Amino acid sequence: MVKQIELKVLPEQINDFPFIRNKAIQKSKVRPDRIEEVKVIRRSIDARGARPFYRLRVNIIIDEIAAPEPALLHRFQDVSDRSEVAIIGAGPAGYFAALELIELGLKPILFERGKAVRERRRDLRAIQQFGEVNPHSNYCFGEGGAGTYSDGKLYTRSHKRGNIAKTLQLLVEHGANPDILVDAHPHIGSNKLPKIVSNIRASIQQHGGQIHFNSLMTDFSVRDKKIRSIVINDSEEYDVQALILATGHSARDIFHLLHRHKIRIEQKPFALGVRIEHPQALIDQIQYNQSPREKDLPASSYRLACQVGDRGVYSFCMCPGGLVVPAATAPGELVVNGMSLSRRDSPYANSGTVTSIETADLKPYLQYGVFAGLKFQESVEKAVFRYGDGSQKAPAQRLTDFVNRQLSTDLSASSYIPGLYTAPLHEILPDFVYERLQKGIRQFGQKMKGYYTEEANVIATESRTSSPVRIPRDRETLMHDDALGLFPCGEGAGYAGGIISAAVDGQNVARAVARFYSTA
Repeated sequence: MVKQIELKVLPEQINDFPFIRNKAIQKSKVRPDRIEEVKVIRRSIDARGARPFYRLRVNIIIDEIAAPEPALLHRFQDVSDRSEVAIIGAGPAGYFAALELIELGLKPILFERGKAVRERRRDLRAIQQFGEVNPHSNYCFGEGGAGTYSDGKLYTRSHKRGNIAKTLQLLVEHGANPDILVDAHPHIGSNKLPKIVSNIRASIQQHGGQIHFNSLMTDFSVRDKKIRSIVINDSEEYDVQALILATGHSARDIFHLLHRHKIRIEQKPFALGVRIEHPQALIDQIQYNQSPREKDLPASSYRLACQVGDRGVYSFCMCPGGLVVPAATAPGELVVNGMSLSRRDSPYANSGTVTSIETADLKPYLQYGVFAGLKFQESVEKAVFRYGDGSQKAPAQRLTDFVNRQLSTDLSASSYIPGLYTAPLHEILPDFVYERLQKGIRQFGQKMKGYYTEEANVIATESRTSSPVRIPRDRETLMHDDALGLFPCGEGAGYAGGIISAAVDGQNVARAVARFYSTA
């Protein structure tokens, strides 16, 4: 028998499990000798009052010993000689599709344009320190995808799309802290994710799957409306029966390749804006009513949203105790993103602040058809880059100057390693984007007292929140109508928006592939 109760504990009590256990037993009103186990299954912070506290959901196991759940990896089998499934992209969608295929008895063969996760670090160092962008190995491309070196936030609202608990458990079995199974807003940290990603690779290979790095899909063939083969690096051709396309939101070449082969793609809404960086101590003061914060409280975060006319303006990918990083995927463009390490102990807090971009906003670009949004996104990134000195230094303004259309005489300290320079973002950004952000930030300042401050920097450009292109698929088979055996997957296809939703979509697509093989 299981009895579930809710508890409130102060920050200094959160790591005192004997105290939590006794408090749970007292509240349960069950005799202690009948209780076999007390287990915290959910943990969140409530900072609405004068002092923050933790809310806990606790299971009391009564009169029985709960059998431990067997490890998910025990279900895996050797698939060395099984039917093969090609996967393009080794991000969360591709890797979790591969794990699911192995469990289902199919052999995944992954092709990743970038490098293995450890080797990616050299290219991240090159863009940070020297402004050199490797178009195949950067913050977006390479083993683990964009999420590996972009914080590892695991929060998702996509609870109806698949088995999130399974996804989190697999991360734990590959080395993630078990706290992610309990925390309301779990996160791993960019310093921890590389090892976990490496462990996932090892699982795939140990069970007979294959992974090829520095392997860019440069072409494919379709005959009789069926996918037949793929070409890697312009030279190696592989016959395929099923192809999972999990290339991420920044693989523009793949969209053009599909279009050239007359595989239908669609323009879709996306978002574009800036990244705003505050001192973390200021956000703690606003959210917790204390600075410095208590040692048992994590760096505080926020989520803001409002309407400006008929368009949304909202915070995105908030990184408490984090860093702003350069996320361009090609020379000649300037893109920024945010990340945090596991301890979230940077003195800065940053968040994307973006506005929705719809077809009606893209009139000058409609000549590009399905690529209208992509061309607009690309044009803004290049315009911001051209304003600078040819490096990855980013243009910025103090938040108050940004709203008041004033060039800043200086800037606040920042985590952005390539450096910032003062620039009139109100002139560089498209007028309609700037005006919505300006009005949205004013509303945010009213909702969150202290947010609107000259201590914050506005940094351009936050433009890779999602893909401006969708690769459509059938709702039941998850296949593309134009090519039997082609399975669009994850963020790049337009069906996910983060590590967990991409991983879940990869699992769903893998099961669809298994059904396809069983009926072929």
